[in-house]
Amino acid sequence: MTAAHSQRPEDSRAAPLRNPNFRLLMTYRIFTILSYQVVAVTVGWHIYEATRNPWMLGLVGLAEVLPYFCVAPFAGYLVDILPRRKLGAFAAACLAITPLLLVAITQGWWTSMGVAAIYAAIALTGCVRAFLGPVYNALFARVLPREQFVRGASLGSIVFQAGLVTGPAIGGFIVGWAGKSMAYGTAVVFALCAAIALLRLKVSEPAPQLQRAPIFASIAEGARFVFGHQVLLGALALDMFAVMFGGAISLAPAFIQEILHYGPEGLGILRGAPALGAVAVGIWLARHPLDRNAGRILLFAVAGFGLCMIGFGLSRLFWLSAFFLLLSGVFDGISVVTRSTIMQLATPDHMRGRVSSINGLFVGSSNEIGAFYAGSMARLLGLMPAVVLGGCVTMGVAAATAWRAPKLRRLHFSDLRAKPLESETKNPA
Repeated sequence: MTAAHSQRPEDSRAAPLRNPNFRLLMTYRIFTILSYQVVAVTVGWHIYEATRNPWMLGLVGLAEVLPYFCVAPFAGYLVDILPRRKLGAFAAACLAITPLLLVAITQGWWTSMGVAAIYAAIALTGCVRAFLGPVYNALFARVLPREQFVRGASLGSIVFQAGLVTGPAIGGFIVGWAGKSMAYGTAVVFALCAAIALLRLKVSEPAPQLQRAPIFASIAEGARFVFGHQVLLGALALDMFAVMFGGAISLAPAFIQEILHYGPEGLGILRGAPALGAVAVGIWLARHPLDRNAGRILLFAVAGFGLCMIGFGLSRLFWLSAFFLLLSGVFDGISVVTRSTIMQLATPDHMRGRVSSINGLFVGSSNEIGAFYAGSMARLLGLMPAVVLGGCVTMGVAAATAWRAPKLRRLHFSDLRAKPLESETKNPA
């Protein structure tokens, strides 16, 4: 049994941060995010410095997303059958290989492939990233009792958003102060710190299955589990469509110049506003965890997110636009914490890797697809109509989900806390 699982009943609602294993898991989470973000910022500068072609920057996301999609289903399967702690430490160590290769490229030790070598290194990151989320979600359920999942998900959201804000800032500062090689070297250190944190984690692993289904049958079992549930499928679909159609932040540079008429420093404010809102609501939810009417709150949060996008699209005042983005971060933070808690409470332990991988396929590329959608609509309709349309579609998705998924609409977390969901669709076998 884990230290968290062996607590006395009266201690079951203690703050998750009192649990040393949870603190180590959060250390793993923040250092993997920091490593990834430092590389992302530095490699963008690296590519543009080498090519002076903005289109080449777009290929960075493609070079990562395609391997991620190919590897994610198999990563979830491996997380469910291999020791999760060791697999996570190995994945974090592999995360350090990309910046090591990029250091070699920067120093001129590997130049025969030209810029293609940079994309090859980024493709490796896409493969490794497919393991990081499933490992985190699987270990999350091993270090905390179910009564603490809501608070733990809130704290995990805070750590995630903090990494998204501080990682690019650290990367940009180091590139400007000491150069690309030092920034890549810092990313190596962050990745190794994440690996060390998991190696120090003391957690029990699920008992190995005596008979394992073939790999593709096992992956299909995980997909059937997700697609057979109104609650789980509805929550994942809500998050995916909200990000996909409400991706106004990707158009922030154009809004700054063409509509808000603000200086370049305004871009950092607009970019940071959603994360600030998400961190603030994460802190609040960690102290006041949701339980009753969680499904309705999720639906209202997604609708509120869409309404904020409409407000942002119509605003012509910089600080009003920043306020709408701050408020959108609050609604998005509620959505992320609620969805994460549903996934943790609803998923049987032996399926956590596969379900988490499917979750990654739902939301892992939503930002990239959303940015493409927003840019395409802006080209066809103009900036303001594109963002307003995206907000309207997001609100429509929330309304359609409320109609088509009544179990999600009526959900209370106490309904899931007693035991994981049983599949609503039976296996043919």
